Amino acid sequence: MIAVRDGELDALGELFERHHGPLFGFLVKLTGSRTSAEDVAQTVFQRMLKYRHTYRDDGSFTAWMYHLARRCAADHFRKASSAPHAIDPVDLHEHADDAPHAAHHATMRDDHAVLHAALARLDQGDREVLLLSRFQELSFAEIAGILDCSVGAAKVRAHRALRTLRDVFLRLERSKSSAAGTE
Repeated sequence: MIAVRDGELDALGELFERHHGPLFGFLVKLTGSRTSAEDVAQTVFQRMLKYRHTYRDDGSFTAWMYHLARRCAADHFRKASSAPHAIDPVDLHEHADDAPHAAHHATMRDDHAVLHAALARLDQGDREVLLLSRFQELSFAEIAGILDCSVGAAKVRAHRALRTLRDVFLRLERSKSSAAGTE
């Protein structure tokens, strides 16, 4: 990014190649829509180029990128006047891990679907902190910078969000089990 900031605009292509996949995955989970995620990802890279002069090499580039992505996503939803919605189950199956045994694969796919449904039911703040800490594997110092809070507050927010996710996941599991028992 320093090269881009200093006028080597071709270096943005390398940044795109290196970071587009993880950024897109984060945005799909954040927005609940592959189309919205692609739109926001494009906006992120456009803004990187437009505001390259504001980049300061005082931290992690990925933390700066995710901070920019959060702002772009907020702008996207403000313009669209809509909130993030549940992720399409078809998209979830594309991200499920392959397992050697079919029954295990089906169970894993069901668990992934329930997990993603539970994640989609969290409020946006909880979803963001979990995606940044658990899926994007950023440090709490980086997350604190993105969320503009202290490291301790970022840890507390992540812990509370994880507990809320667990509760929602278990509720969905129970309702799924009771629905299967009535069939």
